[in-house]
Amino acid sequence: MEKSNKDQKIKIASSSMKFVDPVEIIKIAGIKEGDKVADFGCGPGYFSIPIANLVGESGEVYAFDVLSAALEALDSRARLEGIDNISSQRANLEKYESSELEDESVDWVILKDILFQNRNKENILKEAHRILRKGGKILVMEWDNNLSVGPDKKLRIDPDDLGELILDAGFVFQKKADAGNFHYVVVAAKL
Repeated sequence: MEKSNKDQKIKIASSSMKFVDPVEIIKIAGIKEGDKVADFGCGPGYFSIPIANLVGESGEVYAFDVLSAALEALDSRARLEGIDNISSQRANLEKYESSELEDESVDWVILKDILFQNRNKENILKEAHRILRKGGKILVMEWDNNLSVGPDKKLRIDPDDLGELILDAGFVFQKKADAGNFHYVVVAAKL
């Protein structure tokens, strides 16, 4: 009997655990058809693919990652799904102007789990600011500090510290939201 109670508790706990749903986050952000979006640290396309589907043929996704293998996975997945509005490029986003996009050329920059991994967070945010149009927005997703799951707690960014980084980079805070059980999301705009 005791074993089944334990199994039931584990089952209940696991059913209440929720990882990030990129489509849900995109809705929270307000990305829309026709938008031009830069996905910094795109990985294999966790956000790039659903954003490309949403922005449609009139929109564009510029996907950047430092890892060639991640970009190859993204390109392969996009081809398999018939998505042709994603441009991928290898870039070290800690270096200013590394995206090679024109100033004020995109509506959104996505920064999912990229800042905690990099020392030069300020340059990444500076690059995002440079390529965003006035009124353009960033969506920053980072690991929640209060969990034992995820990267080392020393690497994680406290929401208050992230707020300061965002303000220092020339953005205005718009909203904060939960993103599943492991992350939080901040949306901020360029003045």
